Amino acid sequence: MLEKVAVVGAGNVGATAAQRLAEKQLARTVVMIDVVEGVPQGKALDQWQSAPIEGFDTRVLGTNRYDEAAGAELFVVTAGIARKPGMSRDDLVKTNAGIVRSVAGEIARVSPKAILIVVSNPLDIMCYVAMRASGFPRERVLGMAGVLDTARYRMFLAQAMDVSVEDIQAMVLGGHGDTMVPLVSYTSVSGIPVSQLLPADTLESIVTRTRNGGAEIVAFLKTGSAYYAPSAAAVQMVEAIALDKRRILPCSAWLQGEFGIRDVFCGVPCKLGRGGLERVIEIALTDAERAALLESAEAVRATQAVVDAS
Repeated sequence: MLEKVAVVGAGNVGATAAQRLAEKQLARTVVMIDVVEGVPQGKALDQWQSAPIEGFDTRVLGTNRYDEAAGAELFVVTAGIARKPGMSRDDLVKTNAGIVRSVAGEIARVSPKAILIVVSNPLDIMCYVAMRASGFPRERVLGMAGVLDTARYRMFLAQAMDVSVEDIQAMVLGGHGDTMVPLVSYTSVSGIPVSQLLPADTLESIVTRTRNGGAEIVAFLKTGSAYYAPSAAAVQMVEAIALDKRRILPCSAWLQGEFGIRDVFCGVPCKLGRGGLERVIEIALTDAERAALLESAEAVRATQAVVDAS
C-alpha cells in the first residue's frame, strides 16, 4: 500500500479510477484534483461515504489545488478534453499538450519523486509531453494503453469462443490508436494457440474490432467515451506498482533502442514494480508484427512532431 495516490481529472475516467483505487485500498489516501470548483470535492465525499458499505478505509479527498497532493508517490493523469466537432487532430494534440504540460509541471513541483501513469489522449504523445514537462526519467513516466487494448482483445476473443476471459492470454503492443498491434502469435487459450481454435478471417475481424474498440463505444454513447475499462486498466498498473508485483503488462514506454525503436513512446511489454518501469521485455516477433510495430511507432513520432513544433 502507498501512503498517497493522486488522480488528476475528476471526469468519468478519473472519478471511476479514484473509486477503484479506494476500494482496492492501494493507498491510505486518494486525492482527486480538478480545476472545476466543487466537482472533485463532491465526488470524493460521495465516494468516501461508500466506504462503510464497500468496506475500505482509504480516505478520498477532492481538491482544486495540487498542494493537497504533495508527497504523493503516484499520479494518474486523466486531464484533457475530448475531440469536438470541427476540431482537427492537431488542434486536439496542441490543446491537450498544453493541459498536460501544466499538470506535469505542478506534479513535479509538489511531488518530485512521483511516478506518472498517463491516461490523457492522444496517449503516447501526452506521455512525451508529461516526461518533458516534469523532467522525470523514463522509469517514472508510463502510459496506459496496452492494458486496455489487450483487455478489449481478450474480451472479443472470449466472446467469439464462448470461453472465460480468464483463460485468454494475449498482448497488444504499439501506439494507442489505429496502428496498435495485437500479437496473434502470442495469443492462446489456456496455452492452446488461438490459431488452432479460430479461423484466420475471424481472428482478423477481432484484430480490426480491437483497433476500433474505443470508437465503437463512442458511436454508441454519442456524447462521451469509454471510462469503466480505461479506469480499470489504469488501476491495474497502479496495483502492480503499489504492491511491487513485478507484473509484465503492455504499457507505453519511452524506448531507447528496444525493438529497434528510439526516442518515442510506444506500447511494449513492461515489467512494473515499486520503482515504476523496471525493464522493457524484448520478445521475438514475426516479420509482420515487427513491421507493424515499427510503423506504429513512426505514426506516433509524426504526431510528436506537432508538439515539438508548437
